[in-house]
Formats: sequence, C-alpha cells, structure tokens
Amino acid sequence: MGAPTMLRPGALSRRAAVGGLALGLVGAAPPPRPRRVVSLNPCLDVILFHVAERSQIAALTHYARDSEASTLARLARDIPITHETAEEVVALRPDLVLMSHHSAPATRHALQRLGIPQAMFDVPQTVAGSLAQIREVARLIGQPARGQAVIARIQAALAAAAPPAGAPRLTAIVYQPNGFAAGTGTLTDEMLRRTGFENVAARYGLGRWGNIGLEQIIADPPQVLLAGQAAPGAPTWADRVLSHPALDRISGLMRREAFPQRLLYCGGPVLIETAQALARARRNVLAAA
Repeated sequence: MGAPTMLRPGALSRRAAVGGLALGLVGAAPPPRPRRVVSLNPCLDVILFHVAERSQIAALTHYARDSEASTLARLARDIPITHETAEEVVALRPDLVLMSHHSAPATRHALQRLGIPQAMFDVPQTVAGSLAQIREVARLIGQPARGQAVIARIQAALAAAAPPAGAPRLTAIVYQPNGFAAGTGTLTDEMLRRTGFENVAARYGLGRWGNIGLEQIIADPPQVLLAGQAAPGAPTWADRVLSHPALDRISGLMRREAFPQRLLYCGGPVLIETAQALARARRNVLAAA
C-alpha cells in the first residue's frame, strides 16, 4: 500500500478516476501533528487508537463500541463516536479525517468541498501492507515512534504464533455467520499460513470471499473449523448455520475452535489478537489429538 496521495479540494487525477485507486483528498497539507483526528473506518479506528495520543482522537466510528465488530469495545468507551455523517464530522472541527473507499461518498465529497483535510486508505490484503498502513497513519498524525512500537508488537506476536519449523499444517477454514468464509489472497489466508494452517476454502469453490454451504462442510470437513459465534439473544438465520446439529455429528472428523468475527476484516493492531487466537486454536487441536 502506497502513501495516500494529497490533492486540493476538487482535484482528481485521471489515473485515479479511471483506475479506481485509493486516494487521500485534502484541503491543505496537514500539520506535523494534527490536534483533532477523526476516523471514518472501523479498521482505521484501531490503528488511530493505538498510535495517537488520546487528546488527538476527536472521534472514532460507532463500530468501535460494538463488541461483535471491534477489538476496541472495552477500550474506547470514553471516546466520542460518529455514524460517519458529514454533519457530525464538521461539528468536531477536525484537522485530519482518516477514511477508506468504503466510507460514504456523500461524506467524502462534503468534507472535500469544505476543505477539510482527508487521507484515504486501501484495505490491506497482506501483513506487509497492513504494517505499511500503520506506518503511514502514524506519519500523518505526527507519531512515527508510536507507529513503529505498534509494528514491533505485531511482529513479536507473529513470531510467537509461528509453528515450529517442519511442523505439519492443519487444514482449516474460517467459517462465520451464514457460512461466510475467507479464501486465498486475503489477509486472513496469510495469517492462517503464518500460524500453521492450510486454508482449504478453495476446495469448496470459494474465491477470495464468499459463502460455503453447510452441506459442503459436512461432505468434506477440514481438520479445523475456525468458527464465529452467534450474536447474543435469539439467533438470526445467518447465525443458525454455526449451531446446526449436523456440525456436532462430524465432531470426530473435524475440530471446532473459536475465531471471533471481529478478527476477520481488519489488520493493524488486530493482527496481535488474530495471531494469538489462531495459535491457541492450533495448540488446542494438537493437544486433543
């Protein structure tokens, strides 16, 4: 992932317009250390929380308080949130707004017209890209040393979670509500490989992301099902697949281990918890063998 490109309000390169590249759109170059930073993306929430001084964080997204969606739910309760509307952001008087291409176009365009500095980021699909994103966010908010410290913690967690050299790999899939799974070429796929698993989602016909039918799992189970957990309260139809009794009937062929949905989509500091969860799952499977 390259550094966000900085443009004046209303300016848009032809290369970006045609190719759909991620951009950073700004009203003016940000100061060396912005005083009020707003995040409009759940994954950028986590990076900003870990690399910024508390006084710099003007707001995170509302997902930051959702325990099903964010690793920050217990950590960021006292930080203001928005629902990513332009009106909320403008009222916060930010001098930098972090966003991704998933952020609402109406909000992006409104902030651009008002000259509020923005930086837009891709969604990284590799560990290297994720570490580069941390480094860039830290640079933009004037906290490069904090960014490097977070990167060092992630690298240490990855090293601790790596299996011994020559250890056999366990076949696995990450399986979430409605059978949603991560295929090859994703950050989750790389994390599986780094922690001693072989992601076999492709054998069920999955590309990068998609749904795997329960009947496919029953007919050809992997060694490990890294399953999400149903949300509290009455299960939705999407949740029911995770508690289907058919999964219990193949428990002798397939071990089920927990992999919370909040770990599925984001890199950055989330990779620390992801590495720990996958290493723990591998240890549990091997101990039960």
